[in-house]
Amino acid sequence: MKKWIISILGSVFMGAGILTGCSLQEDETTEVELAEVTRSIFYAPLYVALENGYFEEENLNINLTTTWGGDKTMTALLSDGADVALVGAETSIYVNAQDPAEPIINFAMLTRTDGTFLMAREEPENFEWEDLKGKTFLGQRKGGMPQMTGEYVLKQNNIDPQEDLDLIQNIDFANISNAFASGTGNYVQLFEPQATQFEQEGLAHIVASFGEESGALPYTVFMAEESFFEDDKEAAERFTRAIYKAQQWVYSASPNEIAEVLAPYFDDTPEDIIADSAARYRDQQSYAETPLLPESAWDNLQNIMDEAGELPERSDYEQYVDTEIAESVIDE
Repeated sequence: MKKWIISILGSVFMGAGILTGCSLQEDETTEVELAEVTRSIFYAPLYVALENGYFEEENLNINLTTTWGGDKTMTALLSDGADVALVGAETSIYVNAQDPAEPIINFAMLTRTDGTFLMAREEPENFEWEDLKGKTFLGQRKGGMPQMTGEYVLKQNNIDPQEDLDLIQNIDFANISNAFASGTGNYVQLFEPQATQFEQEGLAHIVASFGEESGALPYTVFMAEESFFEDDKEAAERFTRAIYKAQQWVYSASPNEIAEVLAPYFDDTPEDIIADSAARYRDQQSYAETPLLPESAWDNLQNIMDEAGELPERSDYEQYVDTEIAESVIDE
């Protein structure tokens, strides 16, 4: 169980802000405060929905804030600093296990696989998972979904992360790529666009995808407190409809078209790298094709958390996942 969950709930119970989203008629604009856990090409459909005007078509004004961390994202949601959070579904499981004042409901899935890649400093002729044994592996933060998924995949390939590797997982997320670039580790677990950038610069080589190896799971999900749906379920439906339009567009557009739309959100990343990164995620179906979060993916998530020793308790799918909204939007 994450220690930050306890501090989040404590601060929330001390006092809460004012909810910015409110129930309005369909022809009026609804303000929605949205907190994203990080800024990532992994979240391409969200930025597409914003840039292509899909939220505006649904009479929604989205105020997007990047909160830079699961703990800060959930604090914003639980203290009414945000109406909707985009964050890993595991955070809702951690919080709901602590019996918050309101349960957190997952209602629209954005990414359906892990988004990290295994990169080797030296390009192997024929990569085998056995190659990792005895090597230094620069992993992600303990208890986070990237690390849990990474360790799950390693174990599935007969690698004991604690026994077979020199495992480093005490480096801040933002500094992992820099640490590897400066010479730390034989292998590293990275998201895009760092993976593509490192390949282009000759610093490392992608040898495996943790997303392909771990299977479907609700890696990043839009979630809200239960009252958000009670106060304005119509706004939640319109929000989900905009995301679904963006998901469909991402799977029909060219990589260059996607890069052009995403470019304003990634000032420091060349468009060719954005295009290659988005294409890689799309090719392995990391972007969810619909907002529906299936029960099999929910179960897979909890199995991975359980294997990592981080699952506080089994979280009931029917209680904490709203499928009615996504199903309604898809069936229109």
